[in-house]
Amino acid sequence: MTRKIEFSLLFMWIVSLVALFGSLFFSEIMHYEPCTYCWYQRILMYPLVLIIGIAYLQRNAKIAVTTLVFSIIGTCIALYHYGIQKVPFLQDNAAACGRVPCTGAYINWFGFVTIPFLSLLAFLFILGTSMYILKALKEEV
Repeated sequence: MTRKIEFSLLFMWIVSLVALFGSLFFSEIMHYEPCTYCWYQRILMYPLVLIIGIAYLQRNAKIAVTTLVFSIIGTCIALYHYGIQKVPFLQDNAAACGRVPCTGAYINWFGFVTIPFLSLLAFLFILGTSMYILKALKEEV
């Protein structure tokens, strides 16, 4: 395994770890109650910390297939969640999702950075890095 692939695994692990601690900060320190879509994104992100961490220690780059699947699904959920927060048409037609409305935005930094946006970025970083690793593995063969 090349150093680029090894660094890529480490990068994905750091991204997933920052996402985990970021979500815990918002819920446990700031006391923002997660909505249903936030929980779905957590369900997809939290296992990646362990999966990628173990893969990095084992130098197992083939885990990129698994991380790609998790990140594609997470990206779709985060993109939809961000859409129902920012696109009026989607916001007006969004279904109610539990005690906390999924259309609400606890943060709105710079007018566009919300919690689902941060989640979307993390999933996109992992998705892109997974694709890079898979391409690099094909080139090694």
